[in-house]
Amino acid sequence: MGVPLSQMWTVATYILKQKLKRRKRYPLVLMLEPLFRCNLACAGCGKIQYPAHILNRQLTPEQCFDAVDECGAPMVSIPGGEPLLHPQIQQIVEGLIQRRKYIYLCTNALLLKKNLEAGVFQPSKYLTFSVHMDGQEEHHDFAVCREGTYKKAAEAMKLAVNMGFRVTTNATLFDGTDPNSVRDYFDEMMDIGVEGVMVSPGYAYPKAPDQQSFLAERKNTNDLFEMIFSNRKKSWKFNQSPLFIEYLMGKRDYECTPWGNPTYNIFGWQKPCYLLQDGYVDTFDELINTTEWNNFGRASGNPACQQCMVHCGHEPSAVDHTFSSIGGLWATVKAMLFSKYKNPQAHQRLAEEANKPHGPTAQIHKLTIDGKPVAKTKVEAA
Repeated sequence: MGVPLSQMWTVATYILKQKLKRRKRYPLVLMLEPLFRCNLACAGCGKIQYPAHILNRQLTPEQCFDAVDECGAPMVSIPGGEPLLHPQIQQIVEGLIQRRKYIYLCTNALLLKKNLEAGVFQPSKYLTFSVHMDGQEEHHDFAVCREGTYKKAAEAMKLAVNMGFRVTTNATLFDGTDPNSVRDYFDEMMDIGVEGVMVSPGYAYPKAPDQQSFLAERKNTNDLFEMIFSNRKKSWKFNQSPLFIEYLMGKRDYECTPWGNPTYNIFGWQKPCYLLQDGYVDTFDELINTTEWNNFGRASGNPACQQCMVHCGHEPSAVDHTFSSIGGLWATVKAMLFSKYKNPQAHQRLAEEANKPHGPTAQIHKLTIDGKPVAKTKVEAA
């Protein structure tokens, strides 16, 4: 697993304390969105569709620190938008490191090299650059609707690794994904030297311009991830719960626990989760105690939740399972030690998939905005 022992120990002791306190709902990772503004316009993103006056707003460092202190989660993910566009991102990161929070700064890496060369960040076990990479070059550039982004991000990632920074990648997989290409992408990321790879199925943001490319059926999602993760190479490292990976493969069934990854942004604490918007509240206690949690998740019957298998709602469920019983802990140990998952049927299906069209070739007719194809543009100088 691509997670340092110090981080694993911090998370494990934190969860055990929550268990001893008999807390049914506790946060594991705070999703801290300091801004929605971005230097890309991905068709599958629901954050950048806000009007200009919203995109120009941002959290202050003090607001970020107050949210982190109020929540108490041991890990903080900083998505966006693009966090590196925040003029005080250095102050925010340094403040979280002082609080000994494990930070995943989620970035498309177009501004990363510039920031590293300027000495904005210093290597720390508490800081990880989680780079948005949706696959190999052609697939990634198509997903983010701009050519050249893969090469620029890969260059910045190599620099960060060489400078001693922790680097991971996060990939969102959509309908039409080529499982063979994803496996080749894993090889490419290992060659760069990243600490681990994170993956999640794409879920339909209501605000996203492209509503046709999201994975819409759970069985199709399970089939895709079974091909990707079965018969895996020993060299691959994943920065995720091994039980969550088994969940994606269809080997386990978890209900959503959205309070595990609460979201705080310019509007306040978002109900119920990072992807759905059912209103906002002013405090974390209000989020936990006033949200009608039974109205969300697959078991609730809520149509918006039936196909969702995204990590922000289900990975906390897998982590909680690990520490809920001896059986959960043993299942995690087995998944870590015996992670190859030999599967002749999945291997055969991979061979069959190699002869099918995937990605941009298969999807170009589907990816449209207002009936017009999404135009790809050259990457702008950052």
